[in-house]
Amino acid sequence: MEQTETLDRLGDALEAATRRTVAAHKRPRRGIVAAAVAAAVLVPAAAIAGAKLISNDDVASSLPAGTLSLAGTEPTCTAVNSGVEYRCVLAKAPAPEVSDWKGTVEPSVDETKHVNGGCRSLNSAGTTWECYIGQAAGDQQIIGSGFLGEFAPSPGQG
Repeated sequence: MEQTETLDRLGDALEAATRRTVAAHKRPRRGIVAAAVAAAVLVPAAAIAGAKLISNDDVASSLPAGTLSLAGTEPTCTAVNSGVEYRCVLAKAPAPEVSDWKGTVEPSVDETKHVNGGCRSLNSAGTTWECYIGQAAGDQQIIGSGFLGEFAPSPGQG
């Protein structure tokens, strides 16, 4: 969502700059027209691509990749707000290291082994989680914003 808003603002700024340049010159140069056309096509395409960077399966894989206690739990995730928020249900309960999982927060780690967000358990058994990707995980106080993007070569323990 944040990427999309940034790209929208960039597109608006490019359009405004193009309008000013065209207005200043009675006969716009071909390069300016080409740049305006390219911006009109590329900015929305980049926004669409940014919004689809993470799938339900990507989020499901990132949950056990972030925490060893969740290894082998076989999560299935569904987008609540695509690219930002996901509801995940585990096929198997997590390791019994925690007696009451409700409210527990854990980082999520992408396939490049970098922290991409985090999840919060919604029930005591630890089988239902709400996961947030990117800055949304920081906004939800699941991870510190400085932890986002950190290298995490193996799932966290304890």
